[in-house]
Amino acid sequence: MIQFRPLAISQKAVYDEILALAVHRGCEYNFTNLYLWGQQRYAMVDGFMVIFSQFGEKSVYPFPVGKGDPKAALDAIRQDAADRGIVCALTCMSAEDCETLERLYPGEFDIRSDRDSFDYVYNIEDLAELRGKRLQKKRNHLNNFKRIHPRCRIYPLNDGSTQNVREMLDRWYARKFQEGEADRDLHLEQAAVSRALQHRKTLDMEGIFLEDNGEILAMTLGSFLSKDTFDVQFEKALPDVEGAYTAVNQMFAKTLWEKYPDLRYLNREDDLGAPGLRQAKLSYYPAFFNEKYRAVPKGSE
Repeated sequence: MIQFRPLAISQKAVYDEILALAVHRGCEYNFTNLYLWGQQRYAMVDGFMVIFSQFGEKSVYPFPVGKGDPKAALDAIRQDAADRGIVCALTCMSAEDCETLERLYPGEFDIRSDRDSFDYVYNIEDLAELRGKRLQKKRNHLNNFKRIHPRCRIYPLNDGSTQNVREMLDRWYARKFQEGEADRDLHLEQAAVSRALQHRKTLDMEGIFLEDNGEILAMTLGSFLSKDTFDVQFEKALPDVEGAYTAVNQMFAKTLWEKYPDLRYLNREDDLGAPGLRQAKLSYYPAFFNEKYRAVPKGSE
């Protein structure tokens, strides 16, 4: 059995260097996400970073990251799954990873597209400017928000504002739970955003919030995934504030674009297969999808 160990936030720079070797740099290969979400542990096997991800009762192995031949790492993963008595589920795989897996273990794995985990990647200019006919509705929502909230201001999320943002989020989650949406994923998200606020500076996270007359209407928070891509990891707005999501989305994109001229893309992560979330993300017309695949031994599921 592989001797996995917890990720240490003090070693972020070391992990970042290894994770940068991932073929497609999906949001799962962002150290910040690994540290914040679920129970993630890792081990180094023959120069490859092997990750064991646990979310509640689900256990998976993101495709190992490193240089060279991953066979030793994959063999270790297969044995680890057998020792634990679980399905050897390999996730977050690129098309290239699929080819590698099939070459090393011909005919042994059932490989499928994992549409629910596709990352939505947008041109930052598109989200910052909302130009063109296809984004007309978004501009209308934004303009309506500005008309209703003419004194709304954008502020950077910093030490002085963290507690107020945390209180706004506590109210947001409390309302969701009262409405009967207290599922496991929502609890995991609440824990993750709480840790993000606690360790924001150490994790090199950046965010903004919108405030009108002393009330925080919306917030967003994320971190760099690569030199040209920023990962938007959290975004919340008060449900009764029309256009707040459109506003915080556009204003954060514009803030980042002005601050980092070389930034090209915003990765707004996946839709989890939720129909409403999928429609909302499609409505912004992503530049491309970061496609991912999942593999399990044939006959295991």
